Amino acid sequence: MNDLDRAAHALLRLPPSCGPVRLVAVDGHAGSGKSTLAARLSATLGDAPVLHLDDLATHEELFEWTGRLREQVLDPLARGEHASYRPYDWHRRRFGGARELPAAPVVLVEGVGAGRAAVRPFLAWLLWMERGPEESWVRGRHRDGPEQASFWDGWTVAETRHFAGDPSRPFADTLVQECDEGYEWLPGPGVTAGADHIITHRDGVMSVN
Repeated sequence: MNDLDRAAHALLRLPPSCGPVRLVAVDGHAGSGKSTLAARLSATLGDAPVLHLDDLATHEELFEWTGRLREQVLDPLARGEHASYRPYDWHRRRFGGARELPAAPVVLVEGVGAGRAAVRPFLAWLLWMERGPEESWVRGRHRDGPEQASFWDGWTVAETRHFAGDPSRPFADTLVQECDEGYEWLPGPGVTAGADHIITHRDGVMSVN
């Protein structure tokens, strides 16, 4: 069993947090590796649904997407229903057709601000990608190419402002450090010890008691 297997097993052992769903957030700076981790966890969990917050944001509302998230995703899942949302098309600058998000045992929500205050009451667990902003932004700029340089100039300002007013890392249950092979799983600032706390961190591995 590798580190992702152990992490997936641990997440499945969590109590549901949003109706029948264990909603797990993957937060961190833009370019920190959130999407890759979410994709790998999804595959390990048997193709668990993944909500990318880029699908709810817009050019004009980089972080003002909480109303759409609540109405289109969180409220339906809390009722045990499949969610339906309209992903934003960043090239055409408009929302597209509806996309279904099943009320699966584990649903991953990834993106900058996935662990913000408005979302945390619905979360079963909050993962934070432990990579600093400058390193993350360099990675992100390299990924997106020079044609997105202007967008990134505005994004870094907006992200800094967002985390200054609504930080996620202090509430993270697990800090995830990307390694050459796999990940290291460390207890986050938000973790609370207790006899009934099923997720532990031993030797850099998230596991269940």
